[in-house]
Amino acid sequence: MIHYSVIPMEDIFHRMDDYTPNYLEITHQGVSMQIELINSFQARIVRLYSCNPQDYLKEQYTPGTLIAYSPVFAQTSM
Repeated sequence: MIHYSVIPMEDIFHRMDDYTPNYLEITHQGVSMQIELINSFQARIVRLYSCNPQDYLKEQYTPGTLIAYSPVFAQTSM
């Protein structure tokens, strides 16, 4: 990417290295994917890991789509 600007590069990309996305790998409705958490109940699809080519044709799995997400904690039996 080439960026031409009169603004110094240090000002444009200031604090860019401070951003660390919170990615998780999940299986949603049988499709493996990587998501980025937005808040406690929503996540954005980043990429699909599915081996099924039909999954890539479904609009609901398009990268950037918001999905409902709530973490499921493993239950241990004592």
